[in-house]
Amino acid sequence: MSIAVVTFPGSNCDDDARHALEAVLKETVRMVWHTEESIGGVDAIVIPGGFSFGDYLRSGALAAHSPVMGAVRDFAARGGPVLGICNGFQILTEAGLLPGQLARNTSLSFQCQPVTVRVERAAQPFTARSAVGDVLRLPIAHNEGSYYADDATLEVLEGDCRVVLRYCDANGELTTTSNVNGSRNAIAGIVNAAGNVMGMMPHPERAVESLLGSTDGLALLGSLVDQTRRTA
Repeated sequence: MSIAVVTFPGSNCDDDARHALEAVLKETVRMVWHTEESIGGVDAIVIPGGFSFGDYLRSGALAAHSPVMGAVRDFAARGGPVLGICNGFQILTEAGLLPGQLARNTSLSFQCQPVTVRVERAAQPFTARSAVGDVLRLPIAHNEGSYYADDATLEVLEGDCRVVLRYCDANGELTTTSNVNGSRNAIAGIVNAAGNVMGMMPHPERAVESLLGSTDGLALLGSLVDQTRRTA
């Protein structure tokens, strides 16, 4: 059993993801450099946060064309679970593995703070440890985190229950203030049609130990580990 953590030039949360999965959740982790064309016999893939290729074009746009993404696409097409966090979410949209795009925060500034999100979908492989309506406290750290999709795409996402997380207040209510980056429909995380590829802006890997202020990230990463052990 193992989970691949993909690293691009400019990734800065890859070691955070490795620590959460390996040291806290006791899973085997394989670090994969972006030029590799194979991910090996792993059971899941995590694309971590950071600033791949310095965000010099659009966030995630250059990373989406790295050699490793061919292997990621093939793995996802076979039903393998893929989780993109922050810049990883941006990469998945740029690679066409998830719909929509991540635009500039409506504040027009980088935001780094704890937020609360409401679980909208409780299912393998990402949220089985949660129940619908659970409120999780997770940190964000992004400049382009405002989720945008056109009306038709949003209708599909909502109709097919593909919105996994929404920004909310501490009581689980959707408010203008709690939608910190101005995402459409307060979307903080979505899955693809098959349910095996998820992108999310908050950082679960930074919320796995009480010392960090929250262990709510275990609800997500723990579900992913559970899935790898179930299918390995």
